[in-house]
Amino acid sequence: MTASTPSDVATAFERHDAFAATDDDRFALDSTAFDVTVTATEPDSGKAGAFTVVVPVPALSATVDDPDDVAPVVEDGWFETFERRLEDAFDVAKTSYGDDPVVDRGAETVRVELAYESWDAAEGVADAKALAEYVEGTWVQGLIPGYDYVGVAADLRSQASQNTAGDDDGNGRSGTPL
Repeated sequence: MTASTPSDVATAFERHDAFAATDDDRFALDSTAFDVTVTATEPDSGKAGAFTVVVPVPALSATVDDPDDVAPVVEDGWFETFERRLEDAFDVAKTSYGDDPVVDRGAETVRVELAYESWDAAEGVADAKALAEYVEGTWVQGLIPGYDYVGVAADLRSQASQNTAGDDDGNGRSGTPL
């Protein structure tokens, strides 16, 4: 258990197979391609925990072979669309107590912060995972065709292609026709 994390929440993190405690009162999520961290503190409201999920994702120009290929207007439009899509993030969570996502744009990294409180420790932890994966999926959906992607963008696009590839019979991985 970490010093500032409520004991029920710390136990829920320990029982969840996708999280690992860090040395600085945070929990790292290993089910995404990004360095997602979650903190949980004692809320004033009497709920189980106040959670903050932080998901740093690369800016569009930081994911392409030649960043100069991404015009500023394209980068701006990509960011604005990403930010708007994140407004629906809490639709995947069971908690209804989420603040609006905070999306901070840096030169190479966009930092997404999602804060909420949960009445139930295990549900709050499950929501942290769902929210982080929503951010990742939204980021991947926002990749614009036509660029030569590198790094995490290339890796995620490759995984998506492999997951949708059919077998010799024209069937998808589930065995159902495409």
